Amino acid sequence: MNKTAKRQIRAGLIGYGTAGRDVAKGILAGNAGDCQLTAVLVRNSHRYSGTELPAGTLTDSIDAFFNAGLDVVIETAGHDAVRHYTSHALSKGCDVMVVSVGAFSDQALLNDTLEIARQQGKRVIIPSAAIAGLDRLSAATLGHVDSITLTTRKPVKAWRGTFAEEILNLDTISEPTLVFEGNARESSRLFPESVNVSAALSLAGIGFESTTVRVLVDPTIEKNIHEVSAQGVSGEVRIEVQNTPSPGNPKTGYIVAMSILSSLRQLTSPMIFS
Repeated sequence: MNKTAKRQIRAGLIGYGTAGRDVAKGILAGNAGDCQLTAVLVRNSHRYSGTELPAGTLTDSIDAFFNAGLDVVIETAGHDAVRHYTSHALSKGCDVMVVSVGAFSDQALLNDTLEIARQQGKRVIIPSAAIAGLDRLSAATLGHVDSITLTTRKPVKAWRGTFAEEILNLDTISEPTLVFEGNARESSRLFPESVNVSAALSLAGIGFESTTVRVLVDPTIEKNIHEVSAQGVSGEVRIEVQNTPSPGNPKTGYIVAMSILSSLRQLTSPMIFS
């Protein structure tokens, strides 16, 4: 029997900030399976010099990026990038891996994106990133789920430049302080860089309105902590994840890039964990 070998997938990366750099480095080091970093899209390529990227990879031309023969596009550039490029990538025949999943709290954007994906026969891939257990929660929704609650705690440095600064004096806070409690749709809008995890949890679980989110500024911790509890007909789930913040951006953690690389690796792996 003749067997056709699966070709190497060609990946395009949108954004070259903290997470983007770590993803690019991991792909180039061979940590993403049979995956080639083909193009990296940034706003202004002249701002970047001395990168470890292969020559010709970095571009600020949208046309050049999407004409590079990509199989998968990885977004690491924020909510605006999801709105501007996800549908375009799908229409170009690419799968899309979305990190800034909080953008999908916009229900119209989510609906339009999924419709284009269906039409094109492509996928929107949501890596676990800063959370764990999305597979377990997604499976649980095949039965009845009573509740899902996310409690996020982050140290003071992670809240600089966010909504939390408008309601708290981060220089004098001395104990864990609740800054938000409500549903996931509102939390993902208020904290787009810090609570993307609530959006991923909602999409895998019971939806934005039905997912409860509690957000705390905690000066007593050094790591970003996410606690998930869920109850339903399949049983009870309790998950706690403590992520080490990235030195380059304390709003995110090392695990985000690792999760992206793991998801890429599974696209060409003979074994898939789900």
